[in-house]
Amino acid sequence: MARVIFYEKPGCKGGTKQKVLLTAAGHEVVTYSLLTEPWTAERLRSFFGNRPVVEWFNKAAPRVKSGEVNPEKIDGDTALVMMLRDPLLIRRPLLEVGDRREVGFDVEQIDAWIGLKAVDNSLKEMSENLMQQNLQGCSHGHNHEHNHGEGGCKHHGKEHQH
Repeated sequence: MARVIFYEKPGCKGGTKQKVLLTAAGHEVVTYSLLTEPWTAERLRSFFGNRPVVEWFNKAAPRVKSGEVNPEKIDGDTALVMMLRDPLLIRRPLLEVGDRREVGFDVEQIDAWIGLKAVDNSLKEMSENLMQQNLQGCSHGHNHEHNHGEGGCKHHGKEHQH
């Protein structure tokens, strides 16, 4: 079992599902806000590894969805400056276990890295169900556009807060 440092947007339903899956697998999850963490460019960059710059970005960030920010046309240094100024641009979650850091929640990759199988039979069905879901993006289960600003998802009003 691993100690997982988990940087998230507080209150995000997708992040909650990700943490439930990690906890069911017996991992200790230590949560920090991605939005208030005192990032440096070097430290933030360490989570992205060899991924292309476009994969560093949160596709649901308001400035990306509006077209104001086009991740496909941004170099790494510019991307880091933008993300330090506007942490909503950072793809999430950021995960850290020991010396290894990753971005996003690719179930297969994380399962191969630290394991995501439930440690208790009572959690097995729930865990397997979560592993079948797309835990990379918005957890509404709908393909719709909406604003993921600091106040949460605005698509359905108060009942759909992250």
